[in-house]
Formats: sequence, structure tokens, C-alpha cells
Amino acid sequence: MTNSLKVVETADGSHTLFVPGINEHYHSTFGAIAESRHIFIDAGFRAVSDKFQQINVFEVGFGTGLNALLTQIEAKKSETPVIYTSIEANPLEKVIWSVLNYPEITGIPGSAEMFEKINSMPWGKTGSISSRFDLLKIHGKLEEYYPDTGVFHLVYFDAFAPDIQPSMWSESIFRRIYDSMVPGGVLVTYSVKGKVVRSLKNIGFKIEKLPGPPGKRHMLRVTKL
Repeated sequence: MTNSLKVVETADGSHTLFVPGINEHYHSTFGAIAESRHIFIDAGFRAVSDKFQQINVFEVGFGTGLNALLTQIEAKKSETPVIYTSIEANPLEKVIWSVLNYPEITGIPGSAEMFEKINSMPWGKTGSISSRFDLLKIHGKLEEYYPDTGVFHLVYFDAFAPDIQPSMWSESIFRRIYDSMVPGGVLVTYSVKGKVVRSLKNIGFKIEKLPGPPGKRHMLRVTKL
């Protein structure tokens, strides 16, 4: 899949990747960084940062490493310790991620080095990105992953759309994720598809439809009570 990926500039100047085989982008074309900040940082990380002394994040879909970079930046700003676990079935090759312009667009000193470190971290091994940010990247399929119970404070659900990867959006997957979360933990995602909302509600999550990022009317934030 890597060889067919195309780098595309989105509306906020940041890059995304286009996958011709499934006619899908990794991020919103209305702004990759704008979308990630809105959904995962503003509605996710900041919603739990005042609840917990340390935040254990689980990300579904490591992708380009953008969410990890933005989380590291926010964690440093708020001085919040983070243990970040991410799963990805199709890791990108360096020839792809190394040309992405996220550090340049964020304008944060040291972000280029952080982005390099995040993407270069060996798969399957926990490593320290900074003094308050540890990272574990899992090379595997979500459908075959069984996390420990009561571990995660925050979940970034950033898989490709339900119509493209339906097996990743199943109620059984969400039940497994629910069990892996602590009470008061939050899951955020861009999808507000009816089937997704119903599954999350059936499991027991408290549902919130929030204003979406540029180009999208709504997003979803759910809480484990």
C-alpha cells in the first residue's frame, strides 16, 4: 500500500496521504492538523487532563504519527505525564513519513526532532520520547488485539471510515475497548454514523455529539461512567 500513497496538501497547509486503492485520505482535506487538534486534543486530551494525574492513551490507527506528535506537544505544555499506546496494521515507510510537514506547520521548537523520534521508535518496544512521554507502537490488527482491563484514560479512535473498515467499528471491538478503559475515561472519534453511536450506547458509554472540525458538522465524544 505504501508505494501507492500520495502526499496531499490540505486546507490548513498541512499534509495528508491519499490511498487510491480505497479512495480515502488519512485526514480531512479541510485541514489535517486542524482536524486532529479539534477531535483528539481539544475534545479528548484536554477533557481528561484535569481528571487524571497521568494519562494512558490508546490510539487506533497510528498512521502518520500526527496525533502522537500533537499529544506530545500538549503533554509538554500542560506538564502531564503520558503513556501512549498505538496500534497500526500498515506502518508507513520512512520515505513517506519523513516528507510530511507537520513539525513545520505546528511551528513548535523541537517538534521536528520529536516527530522523527516518534516515527523512528521500534515497533513492539516501549521507549521514552521525552521525560513525560512514553510510546509503545504495536504492529498488528485491532481485531486481534486484547488490551488489559482498566488501563486507558483516553482513546483516539482514528481508523478509516466504517464503510471502509467495518470490522474495526464492530460492537465487539468497542466492548473490548470499553473494558480496557478506566471509569471516567473518554473515547473520541470523527465518526457519528448511526451504527457506531448505537453500538457505543448499547455498551454503556455516555454519548456526546460535539461540533466537528472544519468541513464536518459533528464529532463524537463518549465517556465510560
